[in-house]
This record gives sequence, C-alpha cells and structure tokens, in this order.
Amino acid sequence: MKTKLDELSLEAKKAILQAESLAELNELRVKYFGKKGLITEISKKMNTLSPVDRPIIGMMVNSVRESIKDQLNEKSKEIEQGILKEQLAKETIDVTLPGNPAPIGSVHPLSKVTQELEDIFIGMGYSVEEGPEVERDYYNFEALNLPKDHPARDMQDTFYITEEILLRSHTSPVQIRTMERMKGQVPVKIICPGKVYRRDDDVTHSHLFTQIEGLVIDRHIRMSDLKGTLLQFVQKMFGTQTQIRLRPSYFPFTEPSAEVDISCMFCGQAGCRICKNSGWIEVLGSGMVHPNVLEMSGYDSTQYSGFAFGIGVERIAMLKYGVNDIRNFYTNDLRLLTQFNHI
Repeated sequence: MKTKLDELSLEAKKAILQAESLAELNELRVKYFGKKGLITEISKKMNTLSPVDRPIIGMMVNSVRESIKDQLNEKSKEIEQGILKEQLAKETIDVTLPGNPAPIGSVHPLSKVTQELEDIFIGMGYSVEEGPEVERDYYNFEALNLPKDHPARDMQDTFYITEEILLRSHTSPVQIRTMERMKGQVPVKIICPGKVYRRDDDVTHSHLFTQIEGLVIDRHIRMSDLKGTLLQFVQKMFGTQTQIRLRPSYFPFTEPSAEVDISCMFCGQAGCRICKNSGWIEVLGSGMVHPNVLEMSGYDSTQYSGFAFGIGVERIAMLKYGVNDIRNFYTNDLRLLTQFNHI
C-alpha cells in the first residue's frame, strides 16, 4: 500500500502540473477525493491493515491527501491569475484617447424668459417675492374680492385638495401675503413668479403654466403709471417697435381692469391661427387694485392706491422663440428644447 501511495502521489503531481483549466482541476479533485476517488478508496481499506501498519499507513494517506490538496489549490490560483491577466489585457483602456463628449444641458426656454422678465423688473426697482403653490382658498380667492360661491371663480377653475386647500390659480396670493407682512407700509413694488394651475388645455392655454404678477402700492398711483410700466416692459422685451393695446376688461380684484395685447409677431398683424386672425395676442391682464383688496390686506383705500398685472410667461416665450403651441414647452422633446441652447 505504501508503494501504491507513492505512485499515486507522483501521478497526481504530474496530472496537476499538466492541467490547463479549472475544469481539469475539478476533474482531478473528484478523481482523488470524490466518493469513489482513489484516496477515498484507500482510506476505506484502512480497517484491513494490521494494528501495527494502520497508524503508519494512515499518516502516509493523510500526508498524500494534504500534498495533493495543496498542489490543486496552488495550481488553481495560478490558473485564476492567468485568467485575470488575460481579461485585464483585453479590457485595458488607453487613457490617452479622447473621451466621449458629454451632452451639454441648457436652461429651459421658460426659465430663460422668467429670468429675463425678472431682470427687466428688477431694473425698474421691483423686488421678487415667492409663495406656496398649494394654497388656502382665502389667499387664492377670498382676499382677492372673490368670496365663496362668487360666479367669477369660474374664470379660474383650479384643482382642489380639500374645500379649503387648492393648487393656486395665479400668483396673486403672494401679493396678499406680502401686503399682510408689510402691515400697511408703502411703497410696495414686487413681482411674483411661479407655477399656477387651471383647468385649461389648448394651443395657447395649459392646465399648468408659469406666471409673473406685479404689484405696486403707494400714494397717488394712477392708471397712467400702469400703462407706462407695461409699455416699458414690452419694449425692453421685444424692442421699441412693439405695439401694445389695452382693452377694458373685468377682474374681481382690480377696478378698472384692462387686457393687454401685443402685436402678433407671427403674422405681422395680418391675422393667423395663433392670434385668432385679430393681429393681436393677449399676454396679460392688469388693472388698478380694487379698494376691497386694499382694505382686506390692511391698507386704507382712501390714502393708497395701486396697480397689478399678471404676465403669462409661456405667451411671452411663444412670441420670443416662435413656438406656435404652448404644449411644446412641456413635452420634453429635445429636438425643440436644444434649439434654444445658444439664445
């Protein structure tokens, strides 16, 4: 049996040295240590040996077993290292090669126009105020001279969360909150940019859109101040050749009120689908702050007056960039949005 173990050890060593893959090593492992492996079979015959030979042969079996296991493990590590080196060689990256350029992002056209509008009004002495998009009914309607069940609320039908909580339909609540914070102090000269929500959806309206509202309160504020402000804004935005038109209108929170139109830049006032063949595009509503709104916010309407206006950012962006459908701003189509990267 001693001779057989010596021959087995030499045979295993030679087979292990010649193995070229992990699969071959696994086969050798089964050959020597499996249930019917050569070392296993020898171990089963130990009980046939004499008490004198059994411990001697047992030590030899253990020695051969450990020797073969060590050789298998060393060969396995050698093959694995070879595989790793080969894989690394195949996956080597030449760091001196130029990389793939990352796409350059850009500011969304609505954000561009909002920033430009803010810059114009900041240059005219206005400050920027912001407020929550989820608003109380009081600030969105009641404090703006629109009590509950008032029919004029249908003009700004919005999305309700509860009877008292809603998504704001304009940024006018920011004006009310600012007036309350000012506690009757003047002057108030602010713009309020932000998202608003209404149940509209066509080429010139959206259920979600961006608005910038303005508010001025002081002594002796007149309608002529409002007209001069809007004219200066329009000419700074579109050039001195741009015309505006004020039309009498109705808003519950202003009196008198006016719609402000800009001459259509798509058709040169000849009439088209965007301007509804009128030559004019409505871009904002405006008017003198209603005395009830002043009083509810802590201002004496006999001492102070003011004007307010609301600008649809999308309308301005459509005119500025020649976009003929307001919904294009919200489809995230890169073919459209990337056109404004360098504007």
